[in-house]
Amino acid sequence: MTITWRRLGASDFPLLRRWLEQPHVARWWNHETSAEAVARDFGAAARGEEPSEDLLVHLDGRPLGLVQRCRLADYPGYRDELAAVTAVPEGAVTIDYLIGDPGQTGRGLGPAVIRAVVERTWEELPDATCVLVPVPVANRASWRALEKAGLCRVAEGELEPDNPVDGPAHYVYRTDRPA
Repeated sequence: MTITWRRLGASDFPLLRRWLEQPHVARWWNHETSAEAVARDFGAAARGEEPSEDLLVHLDGRPLGLVQRCRLADYPGYRDELAAVTAVPEGAVTIDYLIGDPGQTGRGLGPAVIRAVVERTWEELPDATCVLVPVPVANRASWRALEKAGLCRVAEGELEPDNPVDGPAHYVYRTDRPA
């Protein structure tokens, strides 16, 4: 099993749109799914006009999912919201992720993708000190994937949910750069 990724491009938007329409993704990724909305929401990162990275993840050369990665310092409002719940050190990075194909869920691929992205974060972002990931308490599959990937729950608190149907209760997971 080989996990690779590259920056998401505009030519990937139709695939991403299909993934965002899948019920298992739509439940937690509250996005409009029109072609215009996907281009609006993901276009700036795809063009390198935004500091975040949208990474198209592949499993053995076939598209599997998406990982968003960013330095929290590049998004001060989000960093400050998270800092009300847990310590956010200089150099902290966060990720978000999805497995697009429902047939690929429940097979241990989420933890494998998270582990791979975290390991490469240390190489690709030399100033990264830790990875912090907030996840809604109700999203058990997501926080279990983080635990299986080796992240530790370090906090619980209220954060603005991505999907308004969710309450504000979140867990925050963390892993630090290896010594």
